[in-house]
Amino acid sequence: MFKQIGHIVKRNPVFLSVRYKAAYEGDGKTTVRVINQEQDLGLMIDAFATYGFRLNNGITVLGPIAIFPRTILSWQVKSSKEITEDSLRFFKLLEPKIDLLIIGLESNDRSTTDTVFRAARAVKLNVEILATEHACSTFNFLNSEARSVAGAIIPPLHVEVNEDDMLKSKLHYENLYKKELH
Repeated sequence: MFKQIGHIVKRNPVFLSVRYKAAYEGDGKTTVRVINQEQDLGLMIDAFATYGFRLNNGITVLGPIAIFPRTILSWQVKSSKEITEDSLRFFKLLEPKIDLLIIGLESNDRSTTDTVFRAARAVKLNVEILATEHACSTFNFLNSEARSVAGAIIPPLHVEVNEDDMLKSKLHYENLYKKELH
């Protein structure tokens, strides 16, 4: 089961009723943009599970990832305890240089977070260290703004699933199975 990152606004009845009122037409109107559905903004993380991530292009990637605006790689760490100066040095070698590396950890263990922060500082990387769920949405937002950003994200150990997530997954897979093969 995947935990959804973005919200599908067009299915929300509250937005549907407001969408067609005249007050929302013309200059100065309020608009909502679902960034995960815009392919020209680059790669974004639509959902995550304990085994990996689903991207906005429909691809599911297993395990930890190194994600960039237009590229995704498998990141060869098994857990946050394996994040070292050596595992982060790769992000320093990139051209063009990244402004910020979003590191998504699978747990909120304070000592692990401190160790990862020290390793990032040792290789002179600007980092934001967050839980996986927040790292995914932060990467998506910064990437949609065309910032020079990368993500080093580990799937979470546990995913809290609610009824809304189960319904969205069901709808996703129903739509997937209804598509014609070319």
